[in-house]
Amino acid sequence: MEKKRYAVVGTGNRSSMYIKAVASTYRDRAELVALCDVNPGRMEYYNREYLKKECDNYPDVPMFTADRFDEMIRTVRPDTVIVTSMDRTHHIYGCRAMELGCDVISEKPMTIDAQKCQQIIDTQKATGRNYRVTFNYRYAPRNTEVKRLLKEGIIGEITTVNFEWLLDTSHGADYFRRWHRNKCNSGGLLVHKSTHHFDLVNWWLDSTPESVFAMGDLKFYGRINAERRGVKQFYQRANGNELAAKDPFAYKLSPRDKMLYLDNEKYDGYQRDQSVFGDGIDIEDNMSVMVRYRNRVVMNYTLCAHCPWEGYRVCFNGTEGRLEFNVVEKPVTKANEDMSIFGMREEDRTAGDRPEIPQILVQKHWMAPKKYDIAKGQGAHGGGDVNLLGHLFGGVTDDPLGHAADFRAGANSIIVGIAGNASMRTGQLVRVDDLIHF
Repeated sequence: MEKKRYAVVGTGNRSSMYIKAVASTYRDRAELVALCDVNPGRMEYYNREYLKKECDNYPDVPMFTADRFDEMIRTVRPDTVIVTSMDRTHHIYGCRAMELGCDVISEKPMTIDAQKCQQIIDTQKATGRNYRVTFNYRYAPRNTEVKRLLKEGIIGEITTVNFEWLLDTSHGADYFRRWHRNKCNSGGLLVHKSTHHFDLVNWWLDSTPESVFAMGDLKFYGRINAERRGVKQFYQRANGNELAAKDPFAYKLSPRDKMLYLDNEKYDGYQRDQSVFGDGIDIEDNMSVMVRYRNRVVMNYTLCAHCPWEGYRVCFNGTEGRLEFNVVEKPVTKANEDMSIFGMREEDRTAGDRPEIPQILVQKHWMAPKKYDIAKGQGAHGGGDVNLLGHLFGGVTDDPLGHAADFRAGANSIIVGIAGNASMRTGQLVRVDDLIHF
């Protein structure tokens, strides 16, 4: 079997799952031929540490700074470019890779605004290259079971969807420590994070969005909100700061974080551990969105990024009944510090119970509810990462539920968040057809 050649552009933490898949898990059929990044230190980390320790002593691969992207393509001739760079640059590398004859695997979100989205659509149409977007949540067994049941018509024709996603004070807070805190980099959580959720709904409903209305605000994170709650002392970053030592929201850099980010700040100045209550945050932490789909289904969606537990709840109402889907990803969110200094006892944190087993309940009209068991996924994102990587690098022989997502799926997921951002700015309903066209 001839190995497929892959280059990875963007070597932050997220790239590691793709690098390991190519250089270790699927080494018999895949070859890692290059790394590309704006930060040479992070590329050196993968060659020096990660490929040696996590990928069966994989040999060093050529490194190219981002300004040498074209040279990389000409020199190492990858079949596919894997794009895991900062969100606002996804279109740059994805479009150029297609123009130079490569296929693309892009991390979500595919990009962050309508103009960049249209550029990807137009470039794909002009080149005919394969463009995949990595929606790992589709591949989680629990989400797949929902798709199967709805596809079978278990509640008839779907009429409305209510979708609530809760990010906790660890995971949710992390978006306010990193580059994601600025909308020009990430498109805000409606684009960066909610693209997962909007893609799930598009996939579950087998439809696409038609119009969007949204409201949102920064209500918890950021300096102004902290001052309103009585905080008087602030810091810029956690590393080496005495104030951060008493802040349950402070991020403590792991040894890997230090090698990947702290040791390489000298190249680009990026700080991984900024305070969530600092100045300059311009993304929302609470959002509500109403979406009308082309099949007439209406969805009400909410996202809160400062919850005490993490998970999601989705309810589908149909002409023959109702399907309720509850997922607890983290029942208790632990702080980074000894919470006794805030007057909280350990037993207060661990008392009670919130079941972590995903539940699907279907109740047809005039009948008792029926519970459906869900196979437990292994690994991150409810088992989605492992299954996604198998599809990407192991090959797809059968895909009856349509797990594989192309550029159209990528566009139809982000356009809800992009339209939502426009609606929040203007206070008006936004029509998708006014933003992009295929």
